[in-house]
Parts: sequence; C-alpha cells; structure tokens
Amino acid sequence: MIKIIFAWLAVPFVPFLFWGDLANTVPKNEIYGMISPEKRTQIERVLGQEDKSKQPFTGDPDCPAGNSLLSENVYASGFLPVKKDDYQDLKLWAGSSVAIDVDSGTVLHFDNAKKRTQIASLTKMMTAILAIENIKDLNKEIVTIPSEAMLIQGTIVGCPRTGFCPSNRLYAGEKVYAIDLLKAMLMNSANNAAYSLAVHIAGSEDKFVDMMNEKAKELGLTDTHFCTASGLEIDGQENECYSSAYDVAKIGAASLGYDLIWDIMKIPEGQFYSTDGKYMHVLKNTDLLLGTTPNCLGGKTGFTPMAGKSLLLGLTDAGQKHRVISVLLNDENRWEDMKTLNSWIFNNYVWK
Repeated sequence: MIKIIFAWLAVPFVPFLFWGDLANTVPKNEIYGMISPEKRTQIERVLGQEDKSKQPFTGDPDCPAGNSLLSENVYASGFLPVKKDDYQDLKLWAGSSVAIDVDSGTVLHFDNAKKRTQIASLTKMMTAILAIENIKDLNKEIVTIPSEAMLIQGTIVGCPRTGFCPSNRLYAGEKVYAIDLLKAMLMNSANNAAYSLAVHIAGSEDKFVDMMNEKAKELGLTDTHFCTASGLEIDGQENECYSSAYDVAKIGAASLGYDLIWDIMKIPEGQFYSTDGKYMHVLKNTDLLLGTTPNCLGGKTGFTPMAGKSLLLGLTDAGQKHRVISVLLNDENRWEDMKTLNSWIFNNYVWK
C-alpha cells in the first residue's frame, strides 16, 4: 500500500525528471549505434566515464558501419566533446534544430531533429555535391540554359527576390560555365541555376532527382525525399518533398569533403559573364552571418512559404580543430537563434 501511495505521489514529477535529457538528445537506445567495440573503448577512455547514457549521442544508427557519411577522418582529431559540469539545456524557437560535431559524429544539440518537413533551398547542398561529383571540370564545362529555366519561380539569377531584379537574368539558350551556376546556386540561392545544372547533368530534372534520392540512400538518410534540384515544392505534391534537420546536418557534414562548396559559400558577392561576354550577372550571398560570425566556415539559407526560414551553418572553434554543422528549420528568428546556438555549443562543451 505504501508503494502504491509513493508511486501515485511521484507521477506529477516524472516529466521534470526526464525533460533535460529528452529535450536535446536522441533516444538512449541510439547511443553509440554505429561505433565499433574498439572505438567504444577509446571513447570511454577519453571520457573517463562508464555511464554512456549521460553522454551526447555519438555515431549514426541509421548509417551502416563502414558507410559513415561524416568522413574517413572520424576521430582523427583525437578529441570528443563532453558536457561541462555547468551544462545547461537549450531551447530555440525553430520548428526543429540540430548541431553535430563533424569529426566525432557527436550530436551536441537535438530538438525534434528527425521531424520530416520541407527544407527549401537547403536542398541545394545535395545538388552541389552531385554537381561536383558528376562534372569533371566545372571551370571548363559549358552549360546551355534550357528554356524551361525561364519558368522557375522564386529567387533566380539577377532577381534576389520575386519582382526585384537589379541584374541581368539568365536567358534561354545562354551559355555559361558550370562553376558560375554552382556559385549562383550556393551564394545567391538561384533556383534556375540549380535547375539548369540538374538538366545538364542528367538530361532532365526528374532524372537528376532520382540521382539525389539514390545519393540520400547512399548517405544513410532515412527521413529524406527530394522532389526538385532547387528545393521548390511541387504543387499538389508538397508532402512528398521533405527532409529533417538531422539529415540536412548529415548532408552538410558530407559536403565538407568538397572544399569548393565551402569556399564558394564564403564569397560575399561577385559576378559572372556568359561565355560570349554578352551578359553579366551579379551575385550576392544570402548568408547575413557571413563576415560577422568568428570562425564561420560558410552557410546556406532556405525559404519557401511552406518550409519557412531555414539556415545551415558550418563553424569551427577558435583553434580551428573542431568542426560543427548546425541546422535550423522553420525559424523566423534564424539569424539570432543561430548565434545563440553556436555560442551555447562552445559554452557548454569541452573537447577532450
């Protein structure tokens, strides 16, 4: 009878007992999901603790061992992030958010991060990976702009937003170098640049999307299905176009294997010409944190009315030893929230 009374009195306090861990970490049964016994021994030695359930999630349960998307250099730095003694939980207003220490695969922040949702132009990170993998020489490859690219809505080359076009737009039949379309896609988030690259590589956007979804499987992404190369949703099929903050972070981590992507995302502005020199196009980076955030590797923005405002950012510590990918989805306060998240990471973790 006494046990029953005690249990009844304790019920109201159960949510508070678990809130701190559930708010920012993945489920306990995913901890060390893909780590080999040898790596587990190394982790325990570095952490100096046996109770792994109190540590951040390390590894990816959805990505088979030996097929880690994070890179072949996982653990190469010899450091692992550990919560400080005065660690405090973080709550952002984003629909979902995540931060991953790339070099160890450790999830530092996790809030609703496996929720399937539209991700808008963050999709272009995958398009960029495939462009680099499938075009032998981006500086010499000439792309002819297809007439269908003229129908693409939203942000396009020359028009940073609908109806505002301070520079030349792309023209049907115009010939440009692939590298310039890659820059327009990553810096200016130009939808027609992504579409033109997709058609050039695969012959049609549909076939390119098949390549994207095949790549997603290869990277172990379990909450992702692409519909377009740009991230624009297809009318009537919006619910079929989705990813998650966690999967986007994994794409971001994979993209770190391609220095060109991150070199481009750090360019504040620029211009390019058609191959005949007839047309000049102005580019301006959409990342407002560029140049204002110390140790920023670069970032990618995204927005559609359905997806809301989103942001992916790469960051290192002051010593440039630890790389972190942070993702915010559906966040009206994305700029300030990203600053808050990145400050929180280095105030609440120490690498050992």
